[in-house]
Amino acid sequence: MTNATIEPLATATGTEAVVGLADARKPDRKARNKAAKPPRRRITWDLIWAQRALLLMAVPLLLYQILFKYVPVYGWAIAFQDYKPGRGSIWNQEWVGFENFVNLFTGVMGERFMRVVTNTLGQSLLSLFVGTVGAIVLALLLNEVRNQPFKRILQNITYMPHFLSWVIVASLASVALSLPSSGGFINQGLLALGIVDEPVLFLTEPNYFWGIVAGTNLWKELGWNTILYLAAITAIDPNLYEAAEVDGAGRYRKMWHITLPGIKPTIVVLLIINSGWILSTNFELPYFLGNGLISERAETIDVFVLRYGYELGNYSLAVVAGIFKTIVAIILVGSANMAAKRLNQESLV
Repeated sequence: MTNATIEPLATATGTEAVVGLADARKPDRKARNKAAKPPRRRITWDLIWAQRALLLMAVPLLLYQILFKYVPVYGWAIAFQDYKPGRGSIWNQEWVGFENFVNLFTGVMGERFMRVVTNTLGQSLLSLFVGTVGAIVLALLLNEVRNQPFKRILQNITYMPHFLSWVIVASLASVALSLPSSGGFINQGLLALGIVDEPVLFLTEPNYFWGIVAGTNLWKELGWNTILYLAAITAIDPNLYEAAEVDGAGRYRKMWHITLPGIKPTIVVLLIINSGWILSTNFELPYFLGNGLISERAETIDVFVLRYGYELGNYSLAVVAGIFKTIVAIILVGSANMAAKRLNQESLV
């Protein structure tokens, strides 16, 4: 490269140089996606025989999925019955059609169920948003740490909460949110900083509970959720960073224009997968931290099923709620996958 070529790059501003470089090197999105997709390979007996070792290794997992995921689906018949365990097998019960569905979605029970659905969606969406943003930011920051021993120490510290039981985490959260006299360090910090004049009773205020769930999930899973993002960052071509540095881009510009676009497919795929768990929010936190004062914002579908299904012996009601969760999960995953394909992003299928 001649000096005449280097001079404009060195004198250009960081933002303009990086954007200009990206525009010059970025091909048409559709053409790039079309070129990136390999031609489909026809499945033949020769191909199956050549990959027999991989297929045999997949057999135990396939059997596990069939045995524990698909065989129990016959139990959905309970949703159409007035199921009582003492009557015998599942096929010797009184069939009531869609009566259980009507009872769950209408009347007083319907109002309560819609409220717990709202709580479940609120806690899950807030936890998903906070967890995703936090994991991406932490992965970007860890990627910028050049001292490898220090980086490994940071990663180990952020990973450790993942291996704690949710029962222990709920207990720690309860203590942290308690009064200063009971060891509530959060209230101690707020009082020391002058943010509040008197201790806050977090676990008696319904409006705080969704944030408590999201914050506790963030603390427990933040480090673990960064693993896939860090792995995706390592797959980015180092030449892109070198070119951006020559153009005058700093660390933040390289993160914004190279690292984030490089891990965008991973972000999209993880969001699609997590969308199927929107109604399967964490059970332990609402159950252990919830109480009568905040039940209107703390009770989720799983807690509702336990209290008004299994504990009261209304197993048919519990199965109807489970069917509802499954159907909604399928719709959410399918919709998210379709939206990703329409936007020319990575998708599951």
